Amino acid sequence: MLTTFDAVLKGNQLEWTNDVPLSDRPRAVRVTILDIDSTEDVSSRGEKMAEALEKLAQSKAYSDVEPMTWQRELRQDRSLPQRN
Repeated sequence: MLTTFDAVLKGNQLEWTNDVPLSDRPRAVRVTILDIDSTEDVSSRGEKMAEALEKLAQSKAYSDVEPMTWQRELRQDRSLPQRN
């Protein structure tokens, strides 16, 4: 099983942010660069999301959708496991 550790890449070194690998022995790793600005405050992301959702609600983009009808139609599109 693969284990994931969070780190910040500074130059050519990784700085662990939470858990640290348990041993000092060399290990093969794969690093994925996330396009997240590390200077951005995590709490501000929630505020931005709330603002975006508020704008979507004000635009009434989905005002013509009847929720129960949409749900029934959606359920008809997929087959249920082990049912014919």
